[in-house]
Amino acid sequence: MRFQTQFRTLLTLNLLLMGATAFAQTTQPTGVTPAPAKAASPAPVTTSVAPRAGVVAASGLTSPSASATAITVNRAIKGQFLNCPANLKVSQLAVCLYVKAASSSLQPAIKSSLGNLVLGDWKTAGKASSLLVRESADGKLGAFVLLSALTPTESLVVIDGITLKAAAKPAAPAGVVKGQPYLLDRDLAGVVNVVNLGGGKYRLNVAGQTAITITSGSKTAQRAGGNVDLPLAPVSDGKNLIYPVSGLRALGCTTTDAGKGITIACGPDSVGITPIVFQ
Repeated sequence: MRFQTQFRTLLTLNLLLMGATAFAQTTQPTGVTPAPAKAASPAPVTTSVAPRAGVVAASGLTSPSASATAITVNRAIKGQFLNCPANLKVSQLAVCLYVKAASSSLQPAIKSSLGNLVLGDWKTAGKASSLLVRESADGKLGAFVLLSALTPTESLVVIDGITLKAAAKPAAPAGVVKGQPYLLDRDLAGVVNVVNLGGGKYRLNVAGQTAITITSGSKTAQRAGGNVDLPLAPVSDGKNLIYPVSGLRALGCTTTDAGKGITIACGPDSVGITPIVFQ
C-alpha cells in the first residue's frame, strides 16, 4: 500500500532500541518489581530512566490518536508508563510502556485490543515489530505501535502519533491552461491508441476514425492531409502527452460527468477517468 514505503523506517527503530536493552538491564533487573512512586510532574528525559508506577507521560502532551491508542493498549497489557529513553529518538509525542512479558505474547493482545483500527499485521525486523493504527475504522493513519524485546521476559512498547504529509500537487507544465482538465496518454488506454512519433509529435487513433497527428504546444492537428483545430494545445512534459479533455471531440469521442471524474466514450469503448486540473 501507499503507506508501507512511508513507514518502512519504523521497522529500523530496533537499532535505536538497542540502548533501551541496556537501560532495562541496568535500571530494571529481571524479577524486580519497580517500587510505587507518588504522582509527579513529568520528569525530564534522561539516558537512564527507570519504569515508574502510575502514569508518567513521555512528554507534556500527546497526540489524540497516540494517547487513545496508548490507553487502549495499556488496558490490554497492563504496562507501566515511563519517560521514553532519549536514545530512542522518537517524537516528543511518544508514549513508552515497560511490560514484564515476552514480546511474542504481547503481539496478539495488542492487536486484538485495537480491533478494526489496525491496518495490516505486525511488521518485524530484528527484535522490533511495528503495527500501524488508524484514527477510525475507515479513517487515516493516526499512530503506530513499536514493540521491542528488552530481555526474553521484558518488553518496551512505544506508541507514537503519525502525521501524514499532504500529497504534492502536480506542477503545471509549460503550455497548459490552469483550471482546465487534462488527461495523460496512459489515461486514454483502451479507447484511444497513442503513438509517440518523437519530436513532440503523437499519432492518436480511435477505432473506426481517421487518425490525427498532434504536436506538443500547437492547437493545429493534421488528419489525412488536412488540418484540425483543437480548442487547447496538447503539451508534453518530456515523458507524457498531456491532452486536453476538450480536444477529445476531434477524435470522435464524447464525455459525460461521472461523480468526481468523467466517462469517455469512443465508439463502442468507454473508460472512467479522473482528469488532472493544474492550478
